[in-house]
Amino acid sequence: MNDELEYRAVLAVDIERSAGRGDRALLEIRARLTEMLKEAFEASGVDWSACLRHDLGDGLRVTAPAGTRKAALVHPLVPELALRLRTYNRGAGPLTRIRVRIALHAGDVHVSPDGTVAGSPLEVLARLLDAPPARAALAGAPKTVPASLLLSGHFYDETVRHGHLGLFPEDFRKVGFTVKEHTADAWLQLPGRQPPAEAAPEPADAQEEPAGSETAGSKTAGSKTAGSKMVNKASGHGVVYATQHGTQHIRIERKH
Repeated sequence: MNDELEYRAVLAVDIERSAGRGDRALLEIRARLTEMLKEAFEASGVDWSACLRHDLGDGLRVTAPAGTRKAALVHPLVPELALRLRTYNRGAGPLTRIRVRIALHAGDVHVSPDGTVAGSPLEVLARLLDAPPARAALAGAPKTVPASLLLSGHFYDETVRHGHLGLFPEDFRKVGFTVKEHTADAWLQLPGRQPPAEAAPEPADAQEEPAGSETAGSKTAGSKTAGSKMVNKASGHGVVYATQHGTQHIRIERKH
């Protein structure tokens, strides 16, 4: 066995809930996932033909070529893969939709002349791929979110933490997990998930006016929140009451 170690980045993907779909569906989604992975690697400037690939049954492990810039495996590779998965899923049926867990790690591995890769970084990668936080995050995400991403602490520290172009540390959250004998912290992201929109500020014209002005703020009896009420005269001897939420009440004043 070759005793020389090579520092390599390693990526693994696992198809969510692949069991029970039947052989034909599984073969289809495996082929489509491999195709989309190839396209995402090439769009990221990583030579797919130079990668060492290992079939995981319902997923794939990829060892990147020596010297690969690790940050490129997070961005743009992950967004590129998520985009392709989401586009594909729009036209796929229930048996052929693909959502995946993605894990990334790096370390010194043994690379044999026949392309076999071995070493403890692959064990860490396998534990990351099975980590409960990544499974739970993807299961609880909207169906339009096609992937969860989990980075080892080492990988995060050398890439995302520095905020290189396209990498935003605030998009990740730190999680702890234990799988078999491995206990560690990692960094979790849901690629493609939009953060909740911030509440828009209240328009200035909807704010309460000082007491005594023509548009005075008042509290609605029995309610927990304050509402504004505007009183204007209308033609035909009427009075128009408009609440802050847009409801209008018109009272007609008749002369006797």
